[in-house]
Amino acid sequence: MSIPKLQTGIDAFDLISEGGLPVGRTTLLAGSSGSAKTLFGAQFLAMGILKFNQKGVFVTFEEQVEDIRNDLKGFGWDIDQWESEGKWTFIDASPKEEDVITIGEFDLSAFRIRLERAITKNNAQRVVIDSIGSIFTHFPEHNIIRQEMSKVTMTLRRLKATALITTERTEEYGSISRYGVEEFLADNVMILRNVLTNERRRRTIEILKFRGSNHVKGENPFTIVPHHAIVIVPISAMKLTQHASNLRVSSGVPELDQMCGGGFFKGSIILVSGATGAGKTLLAANFINGAKEKKERSLLLAFEESKEQIFRNAQGWGQDLEQLEADGFLKVVSTYPEVSSLEDHLISIQELIKEFKPDRIALDSISALTRNPSEKGFQEFVVALTNFLKHEGITTLFTATTHMLTGGASITEGDIATITDTIILLRYVELTGEMQRSITVLKMRGSRHDASIRRILIDAEGMQIGQPITGISGLLSHTPIVA
Repeated sequence: MSIPKLQTGIDAFDLISEGGLPVGRTTLLAGSSGSAKTLFGAQFLAMGILKFNQKGVFVTFEEQVEDIRNDLKGFGWDIDQWESEGKWTFIDASPKEEDVITIGEFDLSAFRIRLERAITKNNAQRVVIDSIGSIFTHFPEHNIIRQEMSKVTMTLRRLKATALITTERTEEYGSISRYGVEEFLADNVMILRNVLTNERRRRTIEILKFRGSNHVKGENPFTIVPHHAIVIVPISAMKLTQHASNLRVSSGVPELDQMCGGGFFKGSIILVSGATGAGKTLLAANFINGAKEKKERSLLLAFEESKEQIFRNAQGWGQDLEQLEADGFLKVVSTYPEVSSLEDHLISIQELIKEFKPDRIALDSISALTRNPSEKGFQEFVVALTNFLKHEGITTLFTATTHMLTGGASITEGDIATITDTIILLRYVELTGEMQRSITVLKMRGSRHDASIRRILIDAEGMQIGQPITGISGLLSHTPIVA
């Protein structure tokens, strides 16, 4: 498309919008209460100042200017300083106690003069009008207001300003705007949603239309992070361009390395599936401990056990993970999945990785993260996380808990199995009247592997993998038959 784009400075948004907002045009930003419309507009102006030295005008029809200043301080934006430098200009059109609303002829000519003066005085390139819906609440003649607001957008276009106009909507999936006329005032329409699912709020952004301009279709989740403001997870714009390495890394268990044809591929995703007590956390600890010889850095993300409990258990397997952390080669982060949304967990993991720069990561267990989101939210989390990890070239091991002690599919396996490179099954099997543990490599992309079912023993030295179980078939399908 030929219409140039203005980079917003919100990186993921510029990705899904294929360059930013169309230059010199007006975009309607519709959303329900709490969907972050005002914050998105403020961030659009703030990033213009910080990244591109572009000045902005913020018009408020609803909130008081001082309230907006206070609300935005937590994001580290020095709006007072920007105002004094002429980089940020407020136009306060919010209602005052002494205001008298008259019903009759209505025009915004005085407002248009104020707006044009503010834009031309500071040569502002970015404009935010928040929120247009408040005008409709005071004046019943919507057609007149629509005509007047059309004149405002024509003024913005004449001044070549790139503008955002926010408006309220009453439902997440329904009419675009509350009064049904706002969307006709703008060239472009975007929707922010704040959907309640399983007692959890989940925010998304969708570009509904960019007239005459390309953009990525569909909803993309986002979250609000202190000092970062809105952070979008660009699910619909992700690409399969990850590097594939032929280098091998150790699992920490020599016998398992042999079963995998020499170890895991560097930068691959490994899924370890098993019932509680089958040895998943032990295998994750071995994987972390296996980096010790090459002095690689490891990150262990625990969602079911505390750091102290992990260290104690590892000592029982002959591993000193506490010393490994003290030496700077390991970082353990334990947290309950319920304390944050999946988008917040994703951003937190990305920040940890950028800060600690690990060579390998173990996440124990990814099943725990299914407790609070929607199924779609979890699928998007897994795709976004694995995409990020593969682009970073980090070898990653996920553990997943099956719902039956003797096997069965994990509730997470259907969402993650197809995008993992290696799948290892840990199962309880009944042999000669005794419950024993077993291990098998179900899948390994790009490599031959030993597909036999082997006994495993967990003792003070960790996991010991024995010989293949022979003479019996149907162990994993729970229909054993003696050959």
